[in-house]
Amino acid sequence: MSAWSILYRGPLSSCNYSCNYCPFAKTTNTRAELEDDARKLARFVAWVGGRSESIRVLFTPWGEALFHRSYQEAMVRLSHLPNVRRVAIQTNLSGPLDWLESCQREHVGLWATYHPTQTSRPRFLAQCQKLDRLGIRHSVGVVGFKEQFPEVLALRRELNPETYLWINATKHAPDYYSAQDLERFSAVDPLFTLNAVRHESQGKACRAGASAFSVDGDGAMRRCHFIKPLIGNIYEAGFESALRERPCTNETCGCHIGYVHLDVLNLYAVFGEGVMERIPATPIWQG
Repeated sequence: MSAWSILYRGPLSSCNYSCNYCPFAKTTNTRAELEDDARKLARFVAWVGGRSESIRVLFTPWGEALFHRSYQEAMVRLSHLPNVRRVAIQTNLSGPLDWLESCQREHVGLWATYHPTQTSRPRFLAQCQKLDRLGIRHSVGVVGFKEQFPEVLALRRELNPETYLWINATKHAPDYYSAQDLERFSAVDPLFTLNAVRHESQGKACRAGASAFSVDGDGAMRRCHFIKPLIGNIYEAGFESALRERPCTNETCGCHIGYVHLDVLNLYAVFGEGVMERIPATPIWQG
């Protein structure tokens, strides 16, 4: 039986945080826009429930989704579907968490990002500790700004040692990281050097467009978030024929949710069933 990894991104584009590097900082959707997003989300969840394939889902919203009941209910519903191996979501972890008690917890994962300019470390860690008590798998991450390294180090020291702490490298300027920077960030995240470069991808084999693909609120399919041409629509008959191996058409790939699917990097062997929530199959940090 086929196994698919689907990255879903609906029209939601609002966030309660105001990070200065993010275009969706402190944005809001209208009530009509939120209702439209919820309808499209419900349609997607129903579609997943009607499939026979084994499916992993990662929600990658433009903004923060877990404040909205529609996404909480979608996570709960998907976690109980027999064909869903994992449902995960990217979140700043600032919203309520009690709803997770209704999930089939072994099928849920959270990809949580710490934003030190927007919340306090104790508050964020308290949320992580609640996830631990609930038995919810999660990874924790932070953007790798050099000036914030002391905060990153403090987070690593106070976080559950079994929780993977990933660092997203900033690529806004060439040679931003010195050799010393790379070494100290890698001491926190052993996979940091993989994220600190843009991988040559053009012409290389990738699961994107075959067993992994992205879907928007209207069901439109793309190979991944970073290759814009459409390949089909999940709500149209015969869409499965669009899923096939193709070499990457981009020169490079620099985002984890893209390059994790590149065959040459063999990262499915590293992440296993945790590929959607960015959790390595076995602990990699030696603290």
